[in-house]
Amino acid sequence: MKRSQRERLQAVFGDPIASIDPISGGDINDAYRVRLADGRRVFVKSHDGAPADLFAAEAAGLDWLRESPLRVPRVLGIGDDWLALEWLDLAGRPDPAAFGRGLAMLHRLGAPTFGLDHDNFLATLPQSNTSADDWPTFYVERRLRPLCEQARTQRAMPDVSARLDALADHRDRFGPAEPPARLHGDLWWGNVGACGSEPVVFDPAVYGGHREVDIAMLALFGGLPDMLVAAYDEVFPLAAGWRERIPLHQLYPLAAHACLFGGGYGARVVAVLDALA
Repeated sequence: MKRSQRERLQAVFGDPIASIDPISGGDINDAYRVRLADGRRVFVKSHDGAPADLFAAEAAGLDWLRESPLRVPRVLGIGDDWLALEWLDLAGRPDPAAFGRGLAMLHRLGAPTFGLDHDNFLATLPQSNTSADDWPTFYVERRLRPLCEQARTQRAMPDVSARLDALADHRDRFGPAEPPARLHGDLWWGNVGACGSEPVVFDPAVYGGHREVDIAMLALFGGLPDMLVAAYDEVFPLAAGWRERIPLHQLYPLAAHACLFGGGYGARVVAVLDALA
């Protein structure tokens, strides 16, 4: 951690810092366990050269999720290139039934529109939240097209604009219309944990969208336990055909991974779009 970050943290907490220990924190940010002289522990993530408002947007997203029964870490301090959160002793995945019920309750909180009143980020990728009247328009124009174009310019994906036009024309691929749900937005298993018996979520990329996006992302990176789905359905039954729409709603995280990591993710986007044609 840079000296300037340490000095600003100490000013926020008003107590000397006893130690700063690097910990595993994902592929995007550096992460630290900070111990204060009074014994408190704090989780701090930092990113040198972070996009403007990256951590402010994350803090706002955590606050937007806080009404749900899922536990969300408290924000303790924000800087241009760091974010301090309460320390939680996380222990693996949560009970799938408890998590399924909590996720359904989060989604049922809803959102005013497909989108959000401000833009934010998926990892470090800018995420436009300009509203749209319906989910197919929002998903294709605000989510898929910008990232697919970025991946094309990075030579991580061929031009798929014609395929996206075709997808937008096949509105039946998106299933029954639903009102916007309150989404975590980056809900893979690396952003889910358990603190005692409480399911915990963090690192959000929130907006109002189709709830099947969160479900599909869980399925993409780590699987979707039957107990989770059953508990979710008890609270907020999923629409018929949701399993068949999982590849559709995995296109966004796949396109994001093509931009961030390259590899074969661009080819997977092309394959899914061709299968949906």
